[in-house]
Amino acid sequence: MASSSVGMACLLLFLCMVVPSLATVYTVGGTSGWTSGVDYTSWTKGKTFKVGDSLVFNYPTSHTVDEVSSSDYSTCTVGNSITTDSSGATTIALKKAGTHYFICGTIGHCANGMKLAVKVESGSAPSPSPSKSPSKSPSSSSSPASKPSTTSPSTTTTSTSTTTSKDSSSSWSLSPFVAFLTTWVALIFAMATIS
Repeated sequence: MASSSVGMACLLLFLCMVVPSLATVYTVGGTSGWTSGVDYTSWTKGKTFKVGDSLVFNYPTSHTVDEVSSSDYSTCTVGNSITTDSSGATTIALKKAGTHYFICGTIGHCANGMKLAVKVESGSAPSPSPSKSPSKSPSSSSSPASKPSTTSPSTTTTSTSTTTSKDSSSSWSLSPFVAFLTTWVALIFAMATIS
C-alpha cells in the first residue's frame, strides 16, 4: 500500500515537472526583436509553434503588436485589431491551433515588412502532414487547419518586462522555483501517505 502511494507521488511529480516544460517561449525576431528590417517569414522557418507556447515581442514604444485577421494582415489594415499592445514587451500565449497574424500598427511599418504569421499546431500530438516530406512545412493553402478564426480572440496579451537569453529563439518555461516547490509538495504528500 505504501509503495503504491510513493509510486503515485513519483508519477505526479514527474508529470508536474515534465509536462509544463514542453511549452516553448519564442522571442520574436531573436536578438533583433520586433522592429523594422527583420524578415519575420525567415525567422519562423524551421520553428514548430504549438498550443501552449508563447511569443515574446521586445520592441521600442514607437511600435505596437496588433493581432489581426488574415485579411487585415494581407492588406496591412490597422484599426481593426483583435488585441493590441504598445508597452515595449508583449507576451502572447498561443492558446488555439491555426494561423495567428500580427502586425505593427504604426502607419507604414506593416507595409515595410513588420508583420508575422505564425501557424500553431495542437500541442498534444503531431498533426498529420499532407506533404510527402515531413521536413518541409505545408503551404497555407494545403491545409484547412491553416484558415484563421476571426470570430473570437485566440490569444492573451500581457505586458511584461521580460529579459531574454542571448540568441533566444526559445527557452524552457518551467522555472527552477516551480520545480523546487513541486518537488517539496510531492515529498510532503508522499510522506503523509506513508504514515
